[in-house]
Amino acid sequence: MEATKIFGIGFQKTGTTSLGKALEVLGYRVHGVILFRQPDSAIAEKARQRAFALAEQFDAFQDMPWPIFYQELDQRYPQSKFILTLRSSDDWIRSMVRHFGRRTAPLRVSVYGAGCPRGNEARYVERYERHNREVLDYFRDRPDDLLVLNLMEGDGWEKLCPFLNKDIPAVAFPVANKARDRRLKRMRRYVKHPVTSLIRLVKSYR
Repeated sequence: MEATKIFGIGFQKTGTTSLGKALEVLGYRVHGVILFRQPDSAIAEKARQRAFALAEQFDAFQDMPWPIFYQELDQRYPQSKFILTLRSSDDWIRSMVRHFGRRTAPLRVSVYGAGCPRGNEARYVERYERHNREVLDYFRDRPDDLLVLNLMEGDGWEKLCPFLNKDIPAVAFPVANKARDRRLKRMRRYVKHPVTSLIRLVKSYR
């Protein structure tokens, strides 16, 4: 039976973008992260409302805030499939700190209790590990509904496609390296606008 929806419920920086690209290769209409830029005490409820509205328009989902609502989405969309992407806690928090640093965001405040990972590493790791435990416990008697993927350790089509009852495509499993892409973007910007780029670099270290 074809799954109703496909929900990636691993936290950000666990290969969610790669998973999204893989699902697109398999023919799914994929929606990724939902951004909220302004502080809001009702951010969790607004995230829920927007997620449920978007869930009607797409087939598959990854990144935040989808992992936070996996139980409600499971009840709302019976026969859906859920994919928990994982990586080691040490690698995960290093990636979070490298990517977000001290930049805060309303949804991260709601999820982790602190808007930025730098300086809040222990809090972030505790929440990350708790989420993974809770997901595994929730699906413990439903092995056909949850797939655990560790893309950092080489998981790919051979696990994903049988889970979704799809043929393995004749292309390599996509690997999205955001850190590398950001470095290349900064390099291109520096070559094109060296003075402006230097000023921004100096300001970032103040």
